[in-house]
Amino acid sequence: MKTIYTLIFILTFSSVYSQQKKINNYKYLIVPERFSFLKKTDQYQTSSLTKFLFKKNGFNVMLDSEELPLELKNDPCKALKIIIQDKSSMFKTAVLIELRDCFNKVLYTSKEGGSRIKDYKKSYQEAIRRAHASMSNFVYEPSLEVAISNNNEILESTNNKKVIVKNDVEKEVTDIKPVVKIDNTVTKIKNKVKKETLSKVTNTIKTLYAQPKSNGFQLINLKPEVVFIILNSKVKDVFIIKDKNGIFYSKDNLWMAEYYENEKLVQEKYQVKF
Repeated sequence: MKTIYTLIFILTFSSVYSQQKKINNYKYLIVPERFSFLKKTDQYQTSSLTKFLFKKNGFNVMLDSEELPLELKNDPCKALKIIIQDKSSMFKTAVLIELRDCFNKVLYTSKEGGSRIKDYKKSYQEAIRRAHASMSNFVYEPSLEVAISNNNEILESTNNKKVIVKNDVEKEVTDIKPVVKIDNTVTKIKNKVKKETLSKVTNTIKTLYAQPKSNGFQLINLKPEVVFIILNSKVKDVFIIKDKNGIFYSKDNLWMAEYYENEKLVQEKYQVKF
């Protein structure tokens, strides 16, 4: 019996790893402005919520109605499309999230997310959140090829010649020493970006003070003025930001505010004194 459980674990792990590897070959995700089971554009804010959730996984996400990057216009197969399958019944709202390539092949399917809330908007949003939560182990980390492409610079060493490809312009330089291995170059770039990002975050973190309310808290600064009013949710350490299309949640001993302003995603970090 132990052997059977071990085999099941290995097969499951191999499947997840294989799916993750395939997904990491893509740096774009496209969300339909209207899913097939709905009648209106972004009905119940299903499309904007889906875009918002996958942004947190590190993907470059956009609606199919938005202006696409030039490289994606030239090669649509650089993106995966997010499809939500409606599996609802009379008594329950249920959805699955699929990631499909440009040939409509399904590369990944989430676990089913469900909700029994009677209000359609709240029900679909909760179901989508739960389906997405089952994909929490999928964080976008580009493959070597994509990582170098993102940096828009490729270095190759052949017969003591180095070809530099930058901004689609090729130059050949001769009589140079072999370059450092590509994987080391990418690692240095990633570490440098990470350090710079951490430095910027450290300098911009603000402190807010929480004042309890009947259904959540109001967060004030030292002026004092109310910065956010956050409402309780059913998920621990996750609040809904009142009057904003966003959430307030705990991460790495800080609090993250993520919301849309003028159709752009705003991400802010705070320390909160409760």
